[in-house]
Amino acid sequence: HLDLGEWAYGGGAWATVYEVVDLEDPVAVEAEARAQLARFRELAGADPTHLDSHQHVHLAPAVAAVVDRLGEALGVPVRRRGRVRYCGDFYGRTHDDRPLPEAITSERLVALVASLPDGVTELACHPGEGTEAPDAYDAERRAEVTALCDPAVRDALEREGVRLRSFAGLA
Repeated sequence: HLDLGEWAYGGGAWATVYEVVDLEDPVAVEAEARAQLARFRELAGADPTHLDSHQHVHLAPAVAAVVDRLGEALGVPVRRRGRVRYCGDFYGRTHDDRPLPEAITSERLVALVASLPDGVTELACHPGEGTEAPDAYDAERRAEVTALCDPAVRDALEREGVRLRSFAGLA
């Protein structure tokens, strides 16, 4: 999960909270991405199983070219840039950052599971409880945990023949 910057919505527009590097400078993006990969390897003792980025910034053209090359070199999928479909519909905020609690219920998750096409899909979620550094998505994180743990969701997974798995081995 490359962290190249963050943006927040306020006053009717998205504003930069911070940028780690100039996203239009592929040399700087690559140097930073490689530094973050090295740190990941140092902490995890392994390569990542996939690549993505905070707030999907890896989809920006100059960043995408770098991340695609790194993913190919590592032999791992890059979110929204390959054969693994991405579903971001289980998210409790709108595009302009307003709460959307109806998107993160167990009923919504059961419906999403039932609508998945054949093949591999990454169903994004951001669950969490009791974080040390609370953020604006805390209430939604707890709601996601509740939905994800609902037995109706497990039943839907079994009924639809969905197999849960990690990115490991999905090169």
